[in-house]
Order: sequence, then C-alpha cells, then structure tokens
Amino acid sequence: MNIAVQRVVAQTQSISFLAVPFFIFAGNLMNRTGITKHLISFSRLLTRRMAGGIAQVSVVLSTLMGGISGSAVADASMEARILGPEMIKRGYPRGYTGGVICLTSLIVATIPPSLGLILYGFIGNVSIGRLFVAGVVPGIMMMGVLMMTVSITARRGRYDLPSKDVKPATAREIFTELRSSVWALLFPLILIIGIRFGLFTPTEAGAFAVAYALVIGIFVYRELTFKGFLAALKDSFIDNGGILLIIALSGIFGFALTDENTPAMLGSLLFGITSNPQILMVIIVLFLVVAGMFIDSNVNILLLTPIFLPVLKEIGVNPVHFGIIMMTVVTMGCMTPPVGTALYIVCDILDCPVEVYFKQTLPFYAAVIGLDIILIFIPDVVMWLPNLVYGK
Repeated sequence: MNIAVQRVVAQTQSISFLAVPFFIFAGNLMNRTGITKHLISFSRLLTRRMAGGIAQVSVVLSTLMGGISGSAVADASMEARILGPEMIKRGYPRGYTGGVICLTSLIVATIPPSLGLILYGFIGNVSIGRLFVAGVVPGIMMMGVLMMTVSITARRGRYDLPSKDVKPATAREIFTELRSSVWALLFPLILIIGIRFGLFTPTEAGAFAVAYALVIGIFVYRELTFKGFLAALKDSFIDNGGILLIIALSGIFGFALTDENTPAMLGSLLFGITSNPQILMVIIVLFLVVAGMFIDSNVNILLLTPIFLPVLKEIGVNPVHFGIIMMTVVTMGCMTPPVGTALYIVCDILDCPVEVYFKQTLPFYAAVIGLDIILIFIPDVVMWLPNLVYGK
C-alpha cells in the first residue's frame, strides 16, 4: 500500500507533464479570443463551391482548430454548438450532422499541439517535438480523406449541393480572410520551430501558448474580456482535474505492469501470432478500436502505451510512427458507442439518438481506419517530415 501511494505522487512529479495544463489553458483562452470566428469565415470561403459545403467547413475548421484547442472533444462540442444548428436547417439529417462533426474532430488528435501526443510522449519517453512534426502530414491527409468522404456522401444524399451561380473564391478574398486568421495559423508553426531550434522545451512551449493566447486575445482581436478569462480559467481547472486524476492513478497500474513483467509476456503472445511489424501493428490497432469503445482515450494512452511500445520497439517499429497511429485510433474511441465522450456530448447538443448517429457515421469510420492502415504499411509518410526536420 505504501508503494501504491508513492506511485500516485511520483507520477505527477514531472516537468514535462506541465505542458498538459498549460496547453489546456491556452486552448480555452483561444476559444474566447475571436480566433474561432475568423477560422470559420476562412473555412466557409475555401469550401463554398464543394458538395456538402457546411459539412466541408467542419473538416477544414477541425484542421485549423488542431493548432488551437489540442482536444478533439473540445473541438467536437464547439462545432456542434456553432455549426450543428445551421447544418440541420440546411437539410442535413441529425445523425449525419453529428457524425461529420465528431469524426472530423479526429484531425485534432494529430495536428500539433495535440494533448494526446503530449501524454504519449510523456509516458513513452518519446520526443514530443518529433511527435508534433510527425502529426502534420497525417493530419492533412486525414483532412483530404474526410473531405472526399463528405463529398461522396453529400452527393449521394443530396445534402447542401452548391448552386451554379456561386463563384470560386478569388485570390483577393482568400488573402483578405487569411490575413485575419494568420495569428491562429501561425501558432502551431511557431511551436514546431521553437521546439526544434531549442528556443523552448515542450513544457515552456505550453507557457508560451498561454502568453500568446493572452496577447492575441487582448491586443490583436481585442475580444478577450476579464469575464471570458475567468471562464477559461474555470474550464481549465475542470479539464485538468480530470486528466490529473487519471495520470496520477495510472502510476499504480504502470508499476504493477512492470512488476509482473507484463510487456514481456504480451510480447511473447504477440510474437507467437506473427513477427511481421506491420501485421502486428494492424492487430494492435484492431484491439485499440475495441478498447476505445469502452475506455476513455486518455486512459488508453496512459495504460496501453507502456504495454505495447516496448514490444513494438523490440521488432524495430519507430515509436514516433506508432504514436501517430495510436493517437488516431484511441481518440476515435471518443466518437464510438457505448461510452464515447464526444459522441454523447454532440448527440445531446443536436438531440440525436445514438443509433441514428452510428448508422450515418459508418463511412467516416471506414475512411479513418483505411487511412490508418495505409500509414501502417507506408511508414515513410509519417516519418518523412520529422526525419527532414530533426534528422534520422
């Protein structure tokens, strides 16, 4: 019992872990600075000629919000409140609306600064800078795959098809909207450059993110009020309280796994099935899909990373490559029944039955899993950019 108590305390005693509360606070601040409003306007402009116009806005907005909120659940709940009512007014079924908003928020899991990648790097002792850089290309690829899925399903269902008199966005219009959104778009780029060239550590990057959000909200957009600051502070206390409790108690679980030599036993079991790294990753991904249906994504990251990562490293899988794959799959658990956090938040906001949501969301699940399998068998897609920035 003494060791159990010690592990709870020891698990929280990490300078690296300070990045998590900082980024949560920064994300809550940025959601109250007017940045979201500018990003929605920019997204509308880019997608106004596409089939499923407002649904396409959700995909682009999630990609842009990935550099702001860092949380897929926060992104999904925000978009459900802002875009959901308008999508329903335009004739989208409630289940389809919820599915698009939920599954497109998955992009946030890989675009930096993803909270999941920070937790994975912290638990697995993997470079957070490399993880941030590695998430960019898969995040953009996921945007393309989901936009294609929206286009196909919207045309099939005749949802929000563009009229012939709508003209494509001009270079002048794009430049004007881009100028008003540039502070939001620069943020993840500044983080990556700053971490890569040693201007700050990932923990210091979190503190920088808070300062950046305050400066943009107060002096650039001038929309962050004292009342909004206090509300962001309150939301951050609540968010951090839940995550801290999970992280602290995972210390006991991690110690028990090590003490019982669980990773080695699991490795023997998996090697008995196959020693092919790609096939092994596919098996683990299928397991994570099922686990995500019943266990919160943060819990999965904290509990399963110490189990699977040593096994995969032993057969030559790059931990950065696996981290990007794992983050997408475990975050998808937030969008799947029976216990998906984002699923119930979005369905509650949109007044949509879960079974209706699930049926309409199947094409998006298939698209995401298909992309993950591609990334498993072509690891260079994930590793090209971090190898370019950091070296092999």
